[in-house]
Amino acid sequence: MHCNLGSVTGSSARWYKQVPGGVPQHVLRFHQSWSSVEYGSGFSSPKFTSTCSSKSDCNLIISNVEVGDSAVYYCTTWDDSAKEW
Repeated sequence: MHCNLGSVTGSSARWYKQVPGGVPQHVLRFHQSWSSVEYGSGFSSPKFTSTCSSKSDCNLIISNVEVGDSAVYYCTTWDDSAKEW
């Protein structure tokens, strides 16, 4: 699935999965600078991966999709120009 992060100058894209009635679960963080993936607890490759074609256009790829993968997926980033949390 596709995500456009807009004009935020983030260095990574984060993906979250939320099932109805549940809290968002961290799926993965894709580090654009190194093209590397950091997985959340319970998520791993090759089931989940991500690619970014630019700083703003990223994709979450789910292989061998199953019923349990049904959820709302969110993407976020961090504005690297921010100085504090």
